[in-house]
Amino acid sequence: MISFRDTDPSAAIGFGGNTLDRLSERRDDEPFIRSVRADAAGRALLFVDDDILIAAGDVVAHPRAVAEALGADWDASVFLGLDREGPLFAAFVPPPGEAAGMEKENLRALAMSARVSDPMLGAIAQGRSILSWHARHGFCANCGASTMVGTAGMRRECPSCGTQHFPRTDPVVIMLAVDGERCLLGRQRRYVDGMYSCLAGFLEPGETIEAAVRREIWEEAGVKTGRVTYHASQPWPFPSSLMIGCFAEADTTEIDPRDAELEDVRWFDRADILPMLERVHPTYVAPQSVAIAYHLLRAYAEEGVAVADGSTPLKISA
Repeated sequence: MISFRDTDPSAAIGFGGNTLDRLSERRDDEPFIRSVRADAAGRALLFVDDDILIAAGDVVAHPRAVAEALGADWDASVFLGLDREGPLFAAFVPPPGEAAGMEKENLRALAMSARVSDPMLGAIAQGRSILSWHARHGFCANCGASTMVGTAGMRRECPSCGTQHFPRTDPVVIMLAVDGERCLLGRQRRYVDGMYSCLAGFLEPGETIEAAVRREIWEEAGVKTGRVTYHASQPWPFPSSLMIGCFAEADTTEIDPRDAELEDVRWFDRADILPMLERVHPTYVAPQSVAIAYHLLRAYAEEGVAVADGSTPLKISA
């Protein structure tokens, strides 16, 4: 039997392997939610500000007794879903958070370290994103009153005006413009020396994914593109974005940026890309494997085919 993981490129990207049964249809079922909170097999991902707590043996899902001993409010924790071991929740604990044998870990570092499984890393992204949303949305945007947690943590409700508030995900297009044996990469000022990556930008209201791809490439590089194809996506919990990875076929090649967002934009030969990904290039490096940009670049360098849906491939070879 072929698993979706064999055909879904998104599942192989950092934070993209979440396999929890979210049971979204039962979040309003209060007796059910009470039963999962009371389940002895219940565990929680515990966050101190933006970091996650890890116990000895790289354990990131902690039993209720540990969570409450560290100051987590079990009854207010967010229900993420079920896995083979039972219910999984997410909760903040107050600083400093550490107990004997525990440490705090940055999520980017954790994703690069391969210390936890892909499904658990995906659940961690889910937990951090929803907790970050709660931390920033304690007041009603409609009337200004304090809001309350509802639907097992997946909604906030205003007791004053009755408005319901739901978590948001910010869509970001990230794309590789290609011209046969060349691809277009840019460099932000904050990057380490020699690093170049795919261009990216937020999707705007009333805009299609394809239109956003073309606009961002035009604004950041002055390059016109035509056909756009989707490759994969990545939940990015900083705080809660969805990276939508695409390829775009270049119609023009002269670089003339319309904004000053990037420090540099240039064309790279396909032959440069694998050495950049493997960090053996004498001058340049590419993002690490936790980033979707890495996977877009590897697909271009190794496969030469920029679509995953069985349609006619976008032309990315001479």
